[in-house]
Amino acid sequence: MNTSPDIKIVEILLVEDSPSDVLLTKRALTDAKMTNRLHVVQDGVEAMAFLHREPPHTNAPRPDLILLDLNLPKKSGTEVLMEIKTDEALSTIPVCILTTSQEEQDIIRSYKFHANCYIVKPVDFDAFAQLVKALENFWFTIVTLPK
Repeated sequence: MNTSPDIKIVEILLVEDSPSDVLLTKRALTDAKMTNRLHVVQDGVEAMAFLHREPPHTNAPRPDLILLDLNLPKKSGTEVLMEIKTDEALSTIPVCILTTSQEEQDIIRSYKFHANCYIVKPVDFDAFAQLVKALENFWFTIVTLPK
């Protein structure tokens, strides 16, 4: 990974409890060859601790993008999304729902609570890698994000 001072490192927070999905995401981000730093938390409570820089995440960076699963232990992805989008300090961070759920009610609820996008995870690695590359390209090349 190139970490020269001219290159901005993209901070991505992945909120995912499935070790295989975490591994897939890490591989896909590596294959995308973008300069990113992936932070992984495994449940909704830990996600909020990371975002609020509570122990053990006191030195956590502010994410440029959050990839959020809906089906999480301790606190659901929907609850995490609602907390993020109602917190003035966090509400401008883009949140992409990245989940296996294709349920219409989950899609509607996610957009109702201001998710920036809703993506159903592909099961095939190549399709997943293409998706992650497209996400990174869109959010970090095309879109202008707040600082």
